[in-house]
Amino acid sequence: MGPVSLLPKYQKLSTWKGDLAKMTHLQAGLSPETIEKARLELNENPDVLHQDIQQVRDMIITRPDIGFLRTDDAFILRFLRARKFHQVDAFRLLAQYFQYRQLNLDMFKNFKADDPGIKRALIDGFPGVLENRDHYGRKILLLFAANWDQSDSFPARFGGVHFVNQPWYIHALYTLIKPFLKDKTRKRIFLHGNNLNSLHQLIHPEFLPSEFGGTLPPYDMGTWARTLLGPDYSDENDYTHTSYNAMHVKHTSSNLERECSPKPMKRSQSVVEAGTLKHEEKGENDNTQPLLALD
Repeated sequence: MGPVSLLPKYQKLSTWKGDLAKMTHLQAGLSPETIEKARLELNENPDVLHQDIQQVRDMIITRPDIGFLRTDDAFILRFLRARKFHQVDAFRLLAQYFQYRQLNLDMFKNFKADDPGIKRALIDGFPGVLENRDHYGRKILLLFAANWDQSDSFPARFGGVHFVNQPWYIHALYTLIKPFLKDKTRKRIFLHGNNLNSLHQLIHPEFLPSEFGGTLPPYDMGTWARTLLGPDYSDENDYTHTSYNAMHVKHTSSNLERECSPKPMKRSQSVVEAGTLKHEEKGENDNTQPLLALD
């Protein structure tokens, strides 16, 4: 066996240390593995991180019809990461986010954890957030489709969307639209039905509550509410804890839709006093039309 050169390994190590030295305060707290993952999967480059953020910020002037309430570096970085550092796509998502808030001002006017409507939604498990991460380190969210409409306005990347005990028409609908989806989107959608084994191949049982065939205790809808509300959390009177039994995974198809479909959350339960968006008086020559379309 001939001699083995150590130069490539040394060069890689030197490059790695150099990358850590260039790490900005925006990446503080991230592990070296996470930084490397962001570089490989999201195209995140600490050398040009601030330039990328500024390019997105410079596009704000193209949407005078939208009130951008936050434009700080850390906030814009979320949208860049959600769109793999494609600046135009990141800005489009940022604009859609604040446009959605404008169009639903009654929901966001007093969007605080201590608002009665927000408390009600959190205690009812909307959204549900499991305490443990999966074996890839990703957070696991439980979302009820009837109550969730992100409208492409949420700055996050989802590694997978899993349907369990879905009604028959979900499978039929997916069969129709599947040919029109991008390949990477198709690879992230999983329809498990009653087959928990297929779910466990992707999310190991040790990270799932017993309702989904996992080894963890039954999911407590109050867990996430307690995390956000702290001492304001209460299981009594107006905020009675909602049982999770309705979401139990069944191995039979009888009454499947009735048992697994959550009751739609009434709008009055999750919103505060309605408000109207007020604009400043503008002159006749002021142009508020968007210069960059969202679609």
